[in-house]
Amino acid sequence: MNPALWAALGGAVALLLVLLGAALATLVVSRRARAREQAALATARADVDTLLARVDELSAELAASRTPAPAEDGYLITTAGGPVDRSHLPQVPERAVLSVTVGEPLVKLAAFGYGLRRALSAESRNRIAFEMRREAKRARKARRRAARRTRVTAPEESAA
Repeated sequence: MNPALWAALGGAVALLLVLLGAALATLVVSRRARAREQAALATARADVDTLLARVDELSAELAASRTPAPAEDGYLITTAGGPVDRSHLPQVPERAVLSVTVGEPLVKLAAFGYGLRRALSAESRNRIAFEMRREAKRARKARRRAARRTRVTAPEESAA
């Protein structure tokens, strides 16, 4: 046999072995990665299960602590009118309540007045008038251009 043929055959076998080794390495790496992903997924599921159990436990505790006293007729709509324990409520002076109830509308009225004063100021009116004149000039120029185009194209259409 020809030595060149042996060399080519040896090179082909070597290339085949290298490709087979690369495929085997890829397979091993992918299996290891899949095993790591499966382990991470199992830990995440266990964590979620633990959290769900804790949430259920806390929900049950909250529901047990919030159960209202049963009403005489079986329905409890509100506790208004019944005995109220005011010992835990902070004491608010009447002056503060009055200040809030009267002060808030006054603040809104003052803000509205300020905005109205700014809108009706001479500077604002001049700016609005300037913009209106500029818009009127622009519209007038556009109408003139459209009229010129109509005059230029009208004789061509009537001749045809």
